[in-house]
Amino acid sequence: MNRGLFVSFEGGDGAGKSTQVAALVQWLQGLGRTVVRTFEPGGTELGAVLRQAVQHGTDLAPRTEALLYAADRAHHVATVVRPALERGDDVVTDRYLDSSVAYQGAGRGLGTDTVERLSAWATQGLLPDLTVLLDLDPVQGLARLTGTPDRMESAGTAFHRQVREAFVARAAGDPGRFVVLDARCAPEVTAAAVREHVAALLPGPAVTT
Repeated sequence: MNRGLFVSFEGGDGAGKSTQVAALVQWLQGLGRTVVRTFEPGGTELGAVLRQAVQHGTDLAPRTEALLYAADRAHHVATVVRPALERGDDVVTDRYLDSSVAYQGAGRGLGTDTVERLSAWATQGLLPDLTVLLDLDPVQGLARLTGTPDRMESAGTAFHRQVREAFVARAAGDPGRFVVLDARCAPEVTAAAVREHVAALLPGPAVTT
């Protein structure tokens, strides 16, 4: 059995990741592929508890925050992502380890290399086949949000600018895995660009996007 395709979506808050995840999942299913749609943090029962802690907890030191995200990711990979890929299912996730490198490594000042090593250990080195970075100015992204902001969303413009810079630098350093798309574009335009990149990774005859 062939391993499934693993695609992650990254970007700042309000960049439109959930919309693009849903569009890609629907397209892949339309091709007859079995797809697991998931997210971090919180894509498991344990993850839901950890998500509540990192998004709404109080007095969390940066190292504590990073370790909670790593625990969520280790469990997520072991119980959801890796089993699905090994079954031959595709996995599309809203956030993965690049978020920790950007948010905790750069934004919280823990060091991108340090957080990357932690994330690699938690996932046993599992990386997506494709990571779609939806790039958007943080001020524009945060303006799109509705509801009461969580801990990360309310961290301030300077924090979110550091996060964006880390995402862009990470993508530039790994062009074989990343594709960077302008999140200011209409959702259907972005979705078409995502399909084009994903189609190139699918086995068999060329897929019409």
